[in-house]
Amino acid sequence: MAGSRLPRQLFLQGVAAVFLFAFASLYTQIPGLYGTEGILPARRTLRPQGKGLWQQLWETPTLLWEAPRLGLDTAQGLELLSLLGTLLALGALLLPQLRHLLIYLLLWAAYLSACQVGQVFLYFQWDSLLLETGFLAVLVAPLWHPPHHKQPPQGGLAGALPHEALPFWLVRWLLFRLMFASGVVKLTSRCPAWWGLTALTYHYETQCLPTPAAWFAHHLPVWLHKLSVVATFLIEIAVPPLFFAPARRLRLAAFYSQVLLQVLIIITGNYNFFNLLTLVLTTALLDDQHLAARSGNSRRKKTPASWPKALLALLALLLELTVYGLLAYGTVHYFGLEVDWEHRVIRSRTIFTFHQFSQWLKMVTLPTMWLGGASLAWELLAALWRWTQVRGWLRKLWAAVQLSIFGSATVAMFLVSLVPFSYVEPSTHGRLWTGAHRLFGAVEHLQLASSYGLFRRMTGLGGRPEVVLEGSYDGHHWTEIEFMYKPGNVSGPPPVVAPHQPRLDWQMWFAALGPHTHSPWFTSLVLCLLQGKEPAGGGGASGWRNSSRLCPWGTRRWTCCSGSLASRTRARPGPAAPAAPSPGPSSGYGNNCLPWRPPRCSGDSSSPWGPLGSCRPCWGPVPPGPPLPPGRRSTGQPPRRTRELPLSRPLQPPATATAAPRPPGGKSSRVLSATCPERVGVASTPPAFWSSMRPGHRA
Repeated sequence: MAGSRLPRQLFLQGVAAVFLFAFASLYTQIPGLYGTEGILPARRTLRPQGKGLWQQLWETPTLLWEAPRLGLDTAQGLELLSLLGTLLALGALLLPQLRHLLIYLLLWAAYLSACQVGQVFLYFQWDSLLLETGFLAVLVAPLWHPPHHKQPPQGGLAGALPHEALPFWLVRWLLFRLMFASGVVKLTSRCPAWWGLTALTYHYETQCLPTPAAWFAHHLPVWLHKLSVVATFLIEIAVPPLFFAPARRLRLAAFYSQVLLQVLIIITGNYNFFNLLTLVLTTALLDDQHLAARSGNSRRKKTPASWPKALLALLALLLELTVYGLLAYGTVHYFGLEVDWEHRVIRSRTIFTFHQFSQWLKMVTLPTMWLGGASLAWELLAALWRWTQVRGWLRKLWAAVQLSIFGSATVAMFLVSLVPFSYVEPSTHGRLWTGAHRLFGAVEHLQLASSYGLFRRMTGLGGRPEVVLEGSYDGHHWTEIEFMYKPGNVSGPPPVVAPHQPRLDWQMWFAALGPHTHSPWFTSLVLCLLQGKEPAGGGGASGWRNSSRLCPWGTRRWTCCSGSLASRTRARPGPAAPAAPSPGPSSGYGNNCLPWRPPRCSGDSSSPWGPLGSCRPCWGPVPPGPPLPPGRRSTGQPPRRTRELPLSRPLQPPATATAAPRPPGGKSSRVLSATCPERVGVASTPPAFWSSMRPGHRA
C-alpha cells in the first residue's frame, strides 16, 4: 500500500502558495474597495447590535470585531489581516516547520474574516473554494513535526500516524464535487452553446480577462472547438468517479487529465488563483510511490512477485482496459464522433436529449454519494488496521485519541458536504438524510462546504457586452476611462494577470451581463469617479486619477467601427431632440468597416468572410481604400463597442433605463443610471471582434 506523506506535504505547500496570492492580491485593493472613501466601505458591514462578544462572533465570524480595540477602523483592520496572512503564507510556503495546524487555522480564520466584510467583491466561487480547502488544510496539517532523523522513509508506512490519510481523503472528495458539479451544471442549464458543443467558439473572446494566447485558441477550427467541448465533458463528468478507483494507475490517469484541463485554462484565461488551487487539490490523487519515482529517489530492485500479487496485477490491468474501453465507447456513442476523411475533420454532435440526461443524473447522483461513503469506509478500515500496528500502550492510546478526533471530523465534514453537492439534482437533495441538513445548517455561516458549478451558461452569444465609462471636462470632448486589466483598448493584446485577481474588473464584466439593479455597487463607483477619489486597487488608468472634473457624464454611442470616426450621439439630461447621425471621414474599407450583414463582396476578395479582407464600405459611396494588411481576418462583424445603424434610424436619447434600437443580428445597448443626472452607457462587443485583429495590431 503506497503512502501519502509526500502528497500531503505538496498539498500543504500549495495551499500556502494560494493563500499568499489571495492575501497579497486583496491587500493592494482594500483602500479603493473597502476604505472610508472606497466603493463599498467595510465599516458599514460591522455594526454592533448589543449582543455578547461570543454570540456576535459566532453569527458573523470575523476577527475584525476586535479592530476598534486596536485603534483601527474596519478597512485598516482588513489591511492588517491581509498583511499578516501574506507573511504567514509566505513562511509556510518556504519553511516546512511552519506548516503547522495553528498556522493554517490562522490563515483560514483571516480569510474568512475578510470574506465576511468583502461583500460582492469576495463572493466568487474560488473564494468559497479557498475557504473550504483552507479548513481541510487545518485537518491535514500535523500538530508537530518529528525530527528529521526520525521521519519515516519515503513511500513507506512505518512510523506514520494512523489518522493521517483520513483528512487528506476529504481533499479528493472536494475535487470530485468540484469537477463533477462543474460538468453537470453545463448541461442542466440548457445552455444552447454547451448542448450544441459550440461554447468554446465564444468562450475565448467573451471571457472576463483573456490572455494573449486566447486569440490563437479562438482561431482554431470549429470542429476542434467542438471536440474540445466533448473532451471537457469527458474530463469533468466521466473521469471524476475514477478518483476513487482501487487501481492506482486509473487514479493517475485521472490526475493527468485534470492537470491537462487546468493548464489549458491557465494558458487561455486569467482566472487568478482558481486553477492553481484546483491543481493543488489534484495532489490527493498521487501517492509516495509515484512522486518518489518521479524524483528519482526510488531505486528498489524488482523481485519476482508471488502468484496472489501477480493475479491482482492481472485483474487490475483488465479493469483498466475495461474502463478505458467504456470511456471511449461512451464518448463516441453519445457525442456521435465521426471521422470525415475527405475534409480531414472529426465531426461531433450531442446525441442524447435533456430529458435523458436528467433521468441519468437522477439515477447516478445518489450512487456517487454512496461511492464516496464506501471509499471513506475503506479509509477508516485502513486507519484502524494501521492503529493495530502501533507498538507500546502509551503510543497506542495517543494514536486512538487522534484517530477518534480526526475520524469523527472527517465523517462530519463528509456529511456536511453532501448537502451542497446534492444541489445538482433537486430530487436527491430532498431525499437526503435530515441529520445532514441540520449539521450543514449549523455550520453554514462558516463556509466549511459550498456548492460549485463553473461556466454554467456561456455568455456573449449575441455579442460581448462591455461597460464603457467616459467623462468630459467641457461636455464636448469625451475621454474613456480605461481599466488596467479589463479588455478596453483593442489596439493592444490583453495582459497576463494571474494569479492576481482585479476584483473591480471582474465585477465590471458581471455588471455588463445584467441590468443595473443587479449591480448596486456601480452607482457608488460612478460617485467615486465624479468626486475624484483614488482608484480601487489600481483598477483604472491615468484617466481615473484625474476624473474629479469629468462632469457631466454622458453616454457616447459610435455608429461606425473603431479606427474611423463617423458619427455619434450623446444622451443629455431631460428632454432633448436626438442628434441625427452624420457621416464622417472613414477609410470605408476593410474588416473594421463591415456592416452586420454585408452583401456579396464586389472587389478582389472571393467572399466577404474570406481570411484576407473585404471591400464593403461602411455607409454610402466611399472611395476605394487600401486592402487589409496580410494576416488580418474578415468576419463580417464590427469590432468592439460599435452600433451600426441605418441613417434612417437615428439613436433616441435614453430616459432612465432604456434600450437603444436593436441592430440586425446584434444586442440592444443598456443604459445604467447613476447618481449624476447623466448616464453611463453599456455597449456590446460582437462575438467575433477579435477576428479583426492580431495581438498588438492597431485597429
